[in-house]
Amino acid sequence: MSRRSTGFVGVWAEVQRQQQRQLEVEARQRRRAEQQTLAYQRRAAQNHRQYRQAEAQRRTDELDAQVASLQGLLAAGCRTPPFRAASLLRPEAVEPFAPGPLAQPVRMPDAGRYQVQSGWTANRRAQAQAEARARFEHDWHAAQAAEAHRQQQLAAYQRQYQQWADAQLADVRRHNASVAEVTDGVRRLDPDAVIEYFSAALYASTAWPEDLPRQVAAAYDPAARELVLDWELPGFGIVPEVKSVRYVAGTDQDKETPQPVSRRRALYRDVLAQCMLLVLHELFAADELGALEAVTLNGFVDGHDPTTGRPGQIFLATVMASRSSFRDLHLAQVDAGSCLSDALRGQLSARPDQLTPVRTGRRPQDVGNRVVAHGGDEEPDLYAMDPIAFENLVAELFRAMGMQAVTTQRSGDGGVDVDALDPAPIRGGKIVVQVKRYRNTVPPTAVRDLYGTVQDAGANKGVLVTTSGFGPGSHTFANGKPLELVSGPQLVDLLHRHGLRGRLGEGDRAGDRVSGGGTRSAGAASTAAAGAPPDTGDRLPDDYNVLGMSWSGNVALDVCALVCAGNRVLSDEHFVFFNNPRTPDGSVRTLPATGSDKAAICVSFDGLPERADRFVLVAAVDPEADPDADLSGFTDARIRLLDPEMSELGQLEVSDGRPRETALVLGSFRRRAGGDWDFVLGGKGYTGGLTELVRDHGIEVE
Repeated sequence: MSRRSTGFVGVWAEVQRQQQRQLEVEARQRRRAEQQTLAYQRRAAQNHRQYRQAEAQRRTDELDAQVASLQGLLAAGCRTPPFRAASLLRPEAVEPFAPGPLAQPVRMPDAGRYQVQSGWTANRRAQAQAEARARFEHDWHAAQAAEAHRQQQLAAYQRQYQQWADAQLADVRRHNASVAEVTDGVRRLDPDAVIEYFSAALYASTAWPEDLPRQVAAAYDPAARELVLDWELPGFGIVPEVKSVRYVAGTDQDKETPQPVSRRRALYRDVLAQCMLLVLHELFAADELGALEAVTLNGFVDGHDPTTGRPGQIFLATVMASRSSFRDLHLAQVDAGSCLSDALRGQLSARPDQLTPVRTGRRPQDVGNRVVAHGGDEEPDLYAMDPIAFENLVAELFRAMGMQAVTTQRSGDGGVDVDALDPAPIRGGKIVVQVKRYRNTVPPTAVRDLYGTVQDAGANKGVLVTTSGFGPGSHTFANGKPLELVSGPQLVDLLHRHGLRGRLGEGDRAGDRVSGGGTRSAGAASTAAAGAPPDTGDRLPDDYNVLGMSWSGNVALDVCALVCAGNRVLSDEHFVFFNNPRTPDGSVRTLPATGSDKAAICVSFDGLPERADRFVLVAAVDPEADPDADLSGFTDARIRLLDPEMSELGQLEVSDGRPRETALVLGSFRRRAGGDWDFVLGGKGYTGGLTELVRDHGIEVE
């Protein structure tokens, strides 16, 4: 029979791997930021042709770097330090007690400062001395009371901290004892312990690029000291199809030169051989206790059998390597394919790109012991999870973060799904948590309701956790309040950081919310009457906002929108104005203004292209209506953020216009790391009108 690995070592190995992935993500973000900065500087100094040529060269360089990384996979992996059980041990140290201001005793009054040195008569001097003595005694008693109160608070914080520290230390000791237990099991050649240990070694390894799979099924034969594994290999798509990119000025397009099929096939075959050798290297290097005399490794990909058409595992490589034969190899200098086939007598598919299989040797199910599977698609889909189980998972996350947390009763909870208590002195306190397992953006009304719950419950903070995301209205309302909004991607990241499992399914984001009352379509029949987007012949976005703009002054203005990546508009079609009233995908449209608004734009933030990270609003003087006007009369401007029912979610103030300027960036919505959007105030003006503004954003105007 088979089972999934639930051992703590695998969990902590996953935590270690997630931390490494976070470091890689942060490094990529830094490199991306540096690239964007350099690209912006280039664009500011170069013309359109030079910029496109530089971008084509950058893409070519990235392709070359990707190929070089694949070619050097084995050599780079051999340079990483071997896995050791000691790396899973946690230090027996907790955050020291920090009482802050409570550590400072109350200063006692100085009797010398109350002495009276003057007085016209003896009686007056005696009276003044009595008054001074009375003030001193009053201040002394007040200081004594304040000091007693401080000591009480300090003692309470000390007890609270000690309870928290004891719990943290006990958790560390339990964890370390479990590590020692597994290590002892490996020393005794216990099959479960051996499989758990070496699976953790593979899963926690930093030698593998993040886009390579890590799925393993393993069994251990203690009599032969042989570990038998099925290991997932990367698919053919790991090798880029494009060799280089060249900008063709005549057509203003990039031309991609494809990678020769023979070279791509040869590189893929070499990558598979490198992966097989790297797995063997990782296992033997991690064997500090001498549990392995041999390893049988079968490499597979998930696909459809070309002979039957059925989905399943297709084995493209297999090898049985003994410790003695592997020990004499210098992997950093070998040709991977020749080493696997000749030196180790393994098999490698002649046409792995066409999924031509090989005949495998010993399989884990042939060993006779239980087969343990680790990795793969075993994470629960948060969208499909039972609502109560999802609330329990969120409570478990808060407990993993060092807090006390329990789920509430299903009725009479006052809008609270999880009650949490952060025991940290000074900054801790009561936290109320609401859980929204949605697919569409959480409406700002939910954030307002949470704020009311925080006030009613007397809590220190409110946290709203969702599987989807939050719009600008929610972030605008939460700004400056004791509220924290956790979007779906942020939730998954937190789960992985603390050794828990969860993923966001690949379902259609346009669907209704998974749970909760009502749907986004409620009231849609009346949106046209309320001033919502008119019927344009195609389906409206399922979730959108209306941006209504108003200002003082009689100057005639055109309000436009640009969908950008950085400071460059994605294309001419993503510049929405009077001659182009909508983007190709319909995520942005112009609308007739209603009420006090003078202009309106409809935008579906969830529907914007993935590569877009800015949605820019601009205003420009209409040269036909007011040819001599400027923006000096453009004052008291604001943007109203409206939901599909035209209910106001919030207002955003924008900068006033200035003399001689005829176009102005009102502001931009910018995509956050978690997928949400924040509004950034604009203010940059242009004397050359809309033409100069759009040129600055990469649009060529004749």
